[in-house]
Amino acid sequence: MNLETMAFEISPIDGRYQDIKELVSPYFSEYAYIKYRVLVEVKWLVYLVNNHIIEFEVNQKEIEKILSIYNNFDLDSFKKVKKEESITNHDVKAIEYFIDNKLKEFNLERLISFVHIGLTSEDVNNTAYALMIKDYLNEVSFKKLEEFISYLKKLSIKYKKVVMLGHTHGQVATPTSVGKEFKVYCYRLNEELKKLKNVKIKAKFNGATGNYSALSIAYSNLDVVNLSKNFIKELGLEFNPLTTQIENHDYIVTILDIIRHINNIILDLDIDMWLYISKNYFKLEVIKNEVGSSTMPHKVNPINFENSEANLELSNSLLMGLSNKLPRSRMQRDLSDSSSLRNLGLSFSYSLQGMKETLKGLKKVIVNEEKINFDLDNAWEVLAEPIQTILRKYEIIDAYQKLKDLTRGKKITKEVIREFIISLDIKKEDKEILLNLTPRTYIGKSFKL
Repeated sequence: MNLETMAFEISPIDGRYQDIKELVSPYFSEYAYIKYRVLVEVKWLVYLVNNHIIEFEVNQKEIEKILSIYNNFDLDSFKKVKKEESITNHDVKAIEYFIDNKLKEFNLERLISFVHIGLTSEDVNNTAYALMIKDYLNEVSFKKLEEFISYLKKLSIKYKKVVMLGHTHGQVATPTSVGKEFKVYCYRLNEELKKLKNVKIKAKFNGATGNYSALSIAYSNLDVVNLSKNFIKELGLEFNPLTTQIENHDYIVTILDIIRHINNIILDLDIDMWLYISKNYFKLEVIKNEVGSSTMPHKVNPINFENSEANLELSNSLLMGLSNKLPRSRMQRDLSDSSSLRNLGLSFSYSLQGMKETLKGLKKVIVNEEKINFDLDNAWEVLAEPIQTILRKYEIIDAYQKLKDLTRGKKITKEVIREFIISLDIKKEDKEILLNLTPRTYIGKSFKL
């Protein structure tokens, strides 16, 4: 970590959480955004060559030179684009001029008039964002989620047969297993990951106001819709056939909403872990030189889960703001979506940081079976549920009331429960089932689940 750089950063993503910045920066930094737009412009030019829209000959060596504008894009290239932008005050025009200058360097001036032909800036921008999102999801997001789910699965197996009291409304409830509770989160996150992987990432390439007007005039003999469609598909994206000047952003909203829901599932886990730690069901690893409180030496705090909670909430605020903003644009186009989209990387970064902190917290905790078993052995009232359920089987109408009268608001012991069971007028085999039941064994199918 570069402390000199970190010292003056405003955003914690750029400073304190620089490792997250390094993950996200290749896809959503200013440098990345420009480089992806250079890719779109260059690929479009080569596409026109390969499909003989450009009628004069361009040989393979020259095509490789055109592609090198993207392939060799570096910090010096970035600076040249930004210098052009400082003059034009238009980012896409600056990219166009940068490419023009590179073509001059390669003695390919005859191609300059075809750079950006038939396009509006938003054709380049939305296609670049689609590629950025696609690459980020495939190369970072999916992998991080799979790693997270994999660790939860590991915990679910490790603690499969560790029985603990359930708590509903914060009160003692039917026992469950620690492993099953972790598996719930595995299942929930897997379902959202599947949805995320199935989102069709779209791009439009239809000019100003979305009607292919310029290309239709210049190339009236061509099926320009199909030309654009095949170009987008060649980039590995889904073609959006009907838009205004901007891509509708509906697919982006779907992605944002799924990630927000993933954040909420992890937040739910954070809160549960915090509560389990406060009940001493989980112990936190003691690290010798760490300090839990500036004044209370005994403390070991669940700070990773708290840190995660803060970052996921912040991610959700950004995701919700973007989700609400992006589908709306005045008439055929306004620029507000452009400024909003520049915060995609920030919203994803806070999500990654939250997930990272939760995973870090999970790796620091161990089940405190002594405390869990103590609570189980002192919670015989939870057997009121199976007893009254068996009584219902015998068509005893007031079964629930009988157990309510016996247990509600009272301290119930093993002896009280056994005495009540013995007094029941039910079959011997059912009575034996109940007499053999304890809070530790009343776990239903949780091991199997």
